[in-house]
Amino acid sequence: MTDGPVPPGPRPGETTAALGLGSNLGDRLSALRRGWEAVGALPGVRPLDRSGIWETVYVGPGGPQPPYLNACALVATTLAPRALLADLQRIERGCGRPPGTHLQPRCLDLDILLYGDLVLAEPDLVIPHPRLRERAFVLEPLAELAAGWVLPDSGLTVGTVRAIIRAAGGPAVRPLPGGTLAWDGSDG
Repeated sequence: MTDGPVPPGPRPGETTAALGLGSNLGDRLSALRRGWEAVGALPGVRPLDRSGIWETVYVGPGGPQPPYLNACALVATTLAPRALLADLQRIERGCGRPPGTHLQPRCLDLDILLYGDLVLAEPDLVIPHPRLRERAFVLEPLAELAAGWVLPDSGLTVGTVRAIIRAAGGPAVRPLPGGTLAWDGSDG
């Protein structure tokens, strides 16, 4: 029995990576779309698929923040994880995110969630993302794309972890009606 789709296979020399996109400042939907467009234009990155958009309240320490829009995307890449991270951070800065805004409101947040079956723990780069299994706002859109992807640090599938999070309850996560990363005019 399967948990659902698994990521598309990469071409020789590529690795499939799952990315998280988030925004809670300004025109959140436009920020996500600009971020996704910039990711797709990166040399060494080939877009594979993207989820719908989900809205959630802020989950984290500190004071209240505006609600987030979140999405996930799958890419095939020839970039090493650290090079991919550097490019994602450059895109964030280009969209107006100042340095040092971890856990603060931001116009664009781009995270590497998974990178093939890599497990990596360095001070500034942890793969799988260290809070992936705790966040419904990541698991819901990621499961749309790759419910059967086995998390290499736990052996559980994305779909199984999503079911665990759903059963535990927590902050409401809801799909944004008609929300898409595509610039097709259907939702704004």
